[in-house]
Amino acid sequence: QVQLVESGGGSVQAGGSLRLSCVASGYRGSYNDYYMGWFRQAPGKEREGVATIFTMGGATYYADSVKGRFTISLANAKNTLYLQMNSLKPEDTAMYYCAAGFGGSSAWYSSPFSLSNYPSWGQGTQVTVSA
Repeated sequence: QVQLVESGGGSVQAGGSLRLSCVASGYRGSYNDYYMGWFRQAPGKEREGVATIFTMGGATYYADSVKGRFTISLANAKNTLYLQMNSLKPEDTAMYYCAAGFGGSSAWYSSPFSLSNYPSWGQGTQVTVSA
């Protein structure tokens, strides 16, 4: 298991930007199998994938709703995950969660946003975008 701690949420007006951070610790496996992602959940809605990255090679995958506006990245020897969010919209308002999985490239490429592929989750950070 991996311990994940998110930060960086807040309130912003539409068109603004925020950067979320997630510090990971405790991973002991191979980075050939490791991937991380950002998910969000709005009140009354299901949790959905936003962006994910496969740590070996840096391949990324984005939800259509955030393509061109959000950027996922890794730093600090793959210990810190970021989500740069630009041109924010009210519909981006949600609790944002960092998640980590260890199922390897086959799991990630076949179902990059499948919740079952991510056994480790952070506590979440709230993002609120006002019109």
